[in-house]
Amino acid sequence: MNDLDARRKEISTITPQQIKNELGQYLTPCPLADFMASMFDEDNMQDCTILDPGAGLGILANALAKHIQHKKKSSILSITAVELDGRLLKDLNETLKQSNNGLVEVIHADFLERALNWIQFCPDKRFSHIIMNPPYKKILTTSLQRKLLHSAGVETVNLYSGFVGLCIMLLKSHGELVAIIPRSFCNGPYYKPFRKLILEQTQIMQIHLFDSRKNNFSDDDVLQENIIVKLKKEKTCGHDITISRSTDYTLKDYAEDTFSDDNIVKPDDPEMFIHIPDTKLKKASLQEVVVHSTLKSLNLSVSTGPVVDFRSRQYLSQMPQDGTVPLIYPMHLQMTKCIWPQESTKKPNSIFSNAETQKMLYPCGYYCVVKRFSSKEERRRIFASVISPDDFKESQFFGFENHLNIFHHEKRGLDKDIAFGLMVFLNSDIVDRYFRTFNGHTQVNATDLKQMYYPTLDELRALGIWAQQQLMLTIDLIDKHVEEKLCQNNLMSI
Repeated sequence: MNDLDARRKEISTITPQQIKNELGQYLTPCPLADFMASMFDEDNMQDCTILDPGAGLGILANALAKHIQHKKKSSILSITAVELDGRLLKDLNETLKQSNNGLVEVIHADFLERALNWIQFCPDKRFSHIIMNPPYKKILTTSLQRKLLHSAGVETVNLYSGFVGLCIMLLKSHGELVAIIPRSFCNGPYYKPFRKLILEQTQIMQIHLFDSRKNNFSDDDVLQENIIVKLKKEKTCGHDITISRSTDYTLKDYAEDTFSDDNIVKPDDPEMFIHIPDTKLKKASLQEVVVHSTLKSLNLSVSTGPVVDFRSRQYLSQMPQDGTVPLIYPMHLQMTKCIWPQESTKKPNSIFSNAETQKMLYPCGYYCVVKRFSSKEERRRIFASVISPDDFKESQFFGFENHLNIFHHEKRGLDKDIAFGLMVFLNSDIVDRYFRTFNGHTQVNATDLKQMYYPTLDELRALGIWAQQQLMLTIDLIDKHVEEKLCQNNLMSI
């Protein structure tokens, strides 16, 4: 195994980054492969047929085969490994020759094409165990990969979810799949069809999180937040899901807990977001729901800023002039005020108000706005601000740039106290912790904010009045006040 890992590091070192990007190829470290192999159910290891799509050097299939042989002696019928990169075939064959006393099949092919052929024409080509580290690469709407996946009924925007979708179809009944993949599929509209496929055809058995973004694939400079997910090809009502975590694949600080499946996927959530609880917090916090208002019940809405600057260049102005109104970017925002205009920026500060732009403008008023993007270093994923008409002179309309989400009432301003109350609530630690259960990246979409629950209007108004009474409003002050007013036993679930 040490020789195999050394060979992996050598291949990773000599492979140009351009080829890695083109293939979406990041080879799996052997210790990580061993952990993934250990996640399979020991009571489900008879007559195993193993598939490793995008097999690379065969590290994953090798780890699973050795794990099964150790637990069940000789119970492997076959190992099938598919790999597109011809440079790896010799190593792949040598690795798998040592892994199995049954049939070993190494296929040099594009897995999408081969899987589609199996699904359509080879009903006997199904697998009891699938272990995978699929390629991470966006796929264009017009690409061959997208067309192949569409023909199989898999709608997605990335190769990794395409691979997993096809593998779900190739699983035998009661078969198991373990994959290390980015966390991005857990929320957002682009991955909704993929989440639907997972939840309709399988049940989630375990999700493992890593606190470090970079340690697991440090040789390849991979910075995505990856998780390991274990799926089983069966559907039962009401089951527990194991949520585990560690800093990295060394598992020195491994910890796990179990949660009911309706805590992971809310039964009434049309978007089917996958929430991953923090095992470092008490499980009770998921059950103490103290806010339960939806934006719809509050008669509020949230929308993405409609002004896309590069599409509206002819209407933009660097500084205010006759006929323009304020154009608000994230750079203008502080928590309770807007610093506008800013002369030292290359971004425009204004947009002309005319017949062509009117549909993109909001009437002057109080709004709560949230940045759509944050950096990994920022303390909170959500940064909310209040837009106040007091910060602008003689402006009848605002333009909101596309990197902002706007809370509004029928595309008009909010009650002042409600705007401040939303800002306080959204900037709190309890919202940040909740948001991280289903959002593993730094983007905050309007869809994410729509799926959250909120305090009542009276509670929001009280938070807003309190905020306006503070001489200096800070994040720490917000956290303390929100916990006192909204949390039961200082715990909260949204």
